[in-house]
Amino acid sequence: MSEGKLNFGQIQIADEVIAVIAATAATEVEGVLNTSTTSGKAFVEFLGMKSQSKGVKVIAEEGEVSLDVDVVVIFGTQVQVVAKEVQKKVKNAVETMTGLSVTNVNVNVCGIAKEKPLKPTKVEAEEE
Repeated sequence: MSEGKLNFGQIQIADEVIAVIAATAATEVEGVLNTSTTSGKAFVEFLGMKSQSKGVKVIAEEGEVSLDVDVVVIFGTQVQVVAKEVQKKVKNAVETMTGLSVTNVNVNVCGIAKEKPLKPTKVEAEEE
């Protein structure tokens, strides 16, 4: 848990909160399908509970944060370009929202997938 001390008391930001910020920022990058589920959180999703911070590992020490972000990119995108954009967007989002210093953002591309097709509407399904 990250801590900051002020004259008025203490501020603590849970690692889970930092992870949610990072995961949300990563999925906003064009070319990222989602953040990947790590083995420990796969069981949680199996039980029907979705984790907003899936695929993000946070290491916070003394006002500095290091992040590991696992992503699945969309087929046809330039993986290196997408990964660099994820690094920039995640670093900016975490620093802006928490005031903590992000030392590094390691992006692990865990998979490539086609975009999920939109489900046909009821009318379209009846026409087929």
